[in-house]
Amino acid sequence: MEKIKATFVKDGKWWVAYTDNIPGAMTQGKTIEEAEANLIDAIRELQESNDVSSVIKEKEIIIKESFA
Repeated sequence: MEKIKATFVKDGKWWVAYTDNIPGAMTQGKTIEEAEANLIDAIRELQESNDVSSVIKEKEIIIKESFA
């Protein structure tokens, strides 16, 4: 099982979330938890459209980094 490293950056009132492991997987949320859930959804959508299902499964994002 491959783990995905996600980065969370505070941008005003929003948290921006992305991962370099899957190009195009980027989103935002009002909280880190919301941004993480949105990132999981974004990755799922990319899986469906690009068939990268072997790369990540639900809830495998485990590393959080925030830069203020």
